[in-house]
Amino acid sequence: MLQMITWLNKAFGTVQPTRATIMRALRHLRPADRQKLFSEDIPQMRTAEGRWFEAIVYEMILDLSMQSDLIRSVVKRGADAPGRPKRAQLGQNGIFYSNIGDIKIRGNGQDLAEVDLVLVDHTGAFAFGEIITSPADLKELEEEIHYKKRLFGYLYGQANVPFLLISSVDISRTAVVRRLMKEPDNVLLTTPTCEDLKALIKPRDLRKVPSKQQVKNPKMISISEIEPRRPFDYKELHDERLQSIIQAVTGNGGIEALRTPDEIPPIVKKILLGGLYPSAVKMLDQHHPIKIKGKGYDPEAIAKQFSKVILAVNLPEYKPIIYLRARDKREYLKMVPDKSGGFKFESRRTPHMAGFFLWLESTRPSIGAELTKSLLDTFTVMQKNP
Repeated sequence: MLQMITWLNKAFGTVQPTRATIMRALRHLRPADRQKLFSEDIPQMRTAEGRWFEAIVYEMILDLSMQSDLIRSVVKRGADAPGRPKRAQLGQNGIFYSNIGDIKIRGNGQDLAEVDLVLVDHTGAFAFGEIITSPADLKELEEEIHYKKRLFGYLYGQANVPFLLISSVDISRTAVVRRLMKEPDNVLLTTPTCEDLKALIKPRDLRKVPSKQQVKNPKMISISEIEPRRPFDYKELHDERLQSIIQAVTGNGGIEALRTPDEIPPIVKKILLGGLYPSAVKMLDQHHPIKIKGKGYDPEAIAKQFSKVILAVNLPEYKPIIYLRARDKREYLKMVPDKSGGFKFESRRTPHMAGFFLWLESTRPSIGAELTKSLLDTFTVMQKNP
């Protein structure tokens, strides 16, 4: 299983991206994004640059795949993604393309993970890659990679899932990367910087890229050829975990039961515990008050401005989350714990997050005051004593 990434680790450094490679990578960017590569708006330029670099690495891997039988297949992405993407919907599980050819793993319509690169080795085992252009991207990288390994391992029945970290900057000395590279099935690959790569082209070159250029490579395959090898019903796994949490909190197991490993696959990251009945919203006001931009909201104010209050919890840290459904807009306000023991506004969830938004919309009131208080009291203790 490790032969492919061991070979890539040696071969990658011997191949420098040429002008032809980086010009070919431009085909994966939408015309508007290509123009932003030389924009004076730095955030827009960096975003376009990041997408371009992902495409450059993909093109390099395609070239390298022809040099070794250890790489059986490279999964298509970007401009090579075939057909129209499937719109997110409830009950949708597996691997899908986004509207710009990104590779997404969905559970019940929700995007669980995005992978920049997927390879299949000569034995049929899967590996995935993460492509980055800045050390600032490392904050949550370790947890994210371990989750994706669990997810791929579950979907494809692999005890070990090799991982490639490809970067345009030297991140080898960072603590996160050092820890990741101590794991036997991970490798770090480094390319020239984005500035060096961009120096190989001029703004006028952007006009020379065919809008729908196709590249033929016999090792390219579509996501339709890598369907999960085991049945995958994310909602079923979610509901199993939901019931185990409620049983632990309402039974004799308590916190110890929540912290004890069980047979439910650890791939569900967020549990929607349910909508709150008015009695539970009143309990929140008394014990875990809600504040939005510094302003407190009592049950009457909540009922006036919001049509639904949903309690959720993030795993494995058991961090409670409240989602408030606005009455006048198609959006949910995400509320997170504050230092006072209540909840404060953090961000919004809109239909742009299609699958998760649909899941929130389908959630109905099911939790009363007593259960809500028991859940929040347990999660609060777990937060204080991780």
